Amino acid sequence: MSAVTRAAVEGVLRQYTDPYLNQDPVSAGCVQAIDIQADQVRVHLRLGYAAALFSKGWAQVLASAVENLEGVGQAQVEVDWQIVAHKAQAQVPGMSNVKNIIAVASGKGGVGKSTTAANLALALAREGARVGILDADIHGPSQGVMFGIAEGTRPQIREQKWFVPIKAHGVEVMSMAFLTDENTPMVWRGPMVSGALLQLVTQTAWDNLDYLVIDMPPGTGDIQLTLAQKVPVAGSVIVTTPQDLALLDARKGVEMFRKVNIPVLGVVENMAVHICSNCGHAEHLFGEGGGEKLASQYGVDLLASLPLSMLIREQADNGKPTAIAEPDSQIAMVYQELARQVGARIVLQAAAAPAMPTISISED
Repeated sequence: MSAVTRAAVEGVLRQYTDPYLNQDPVSAGCVQAIDIQADQVRVHLRLGYAAALFSKGWAQVLASAVENLEGVGQAQVEVDWQIVAHKAQAQVPGMSNVKNIIAVASGKGGVGKSTTAANLALALAREGARVGILDADIHGPSQGVMFGIAEGTRPQIREQKWFVPIKAHGVEVMSMAFLTDENTPMVWRGPMVSGALLQLVTQTAWDNLDYLVIDMPPGTGDIQLTLAQKVPVAGSVIVTTPQDLALLDARKGVEMFRKVNIPVLGVVENMAVHICSNCGHAEHLFGEGGGEKLASQYGVDLLASLPLSMLIREQADNGKPTAIAEPDSQIAMVYQELARQVGARIVLQAAAAPAMPTISISED
């Protein structure tokens, strides 16, 4: 029996592709250790994105592959993850209590952006990450309702300067709705809205978050520009429907983020198809393939395609979005895929970013 070598184990690992990083574990730099004791092999992999619901199955697949290697009697693969801080804008200082900020945006209203943001935050938390969500839609905040937070709930104030976010379903939630009367409209001009956003981001006592999901207002106005200039965003997710009008506005959103050097992590297509609850007939009410065309046009990925479902709407309205209301359902699994895709793409974007040149000063 030939002795097992590290090179042989790495050769086996190279044959398997992480479906979210689109690389094998060795090339992706995930291998932390390979310990070989006679015919016993232990491998330790570390991912850069939260993957609690994926890591066990991934470890089993790789362990079985290593055990098929000649000379291996037993293989054990451990997969964990460590999320580090990333930001896109070099000129914007990072936040000490938030590692990664994800902006969920849309070109127009009514495309399911807030529902997507809520389910993304909850799915990231289910994957083992520390997650917060900020409702930046100052004029039409809705996250309080989606997270089942009672009307009139107010955040505690710490040291006369920090808002303590409200925790719901394992996610820290902050919204302008918590600071005002629910029936009072925010009749504010742009500078006031931008100031409110910055205050909510920087004066909320986030508790060492891995991800802060920001539910952006629709459009490409003051809040979006303020976000790009003052908030250290790691990447953005564009939400659209297949409808031509929605796609037209979504394109503007993609272009805006590109102009301010915030990477677009991908596109989420809502209301892609309607399945009749009586006969099962599938009908594309808002058009077909629009999200895929948009993603292809801008060289980004279609991260998720979700149906037009009454259940998604009802669960969000009842304060328990699909990702936790029916965690084993097919739709919830789409949101889990979305969470892992977003987390992995933040890692990939950071790896692809050009390094800043070093400046050396000589007295010569």
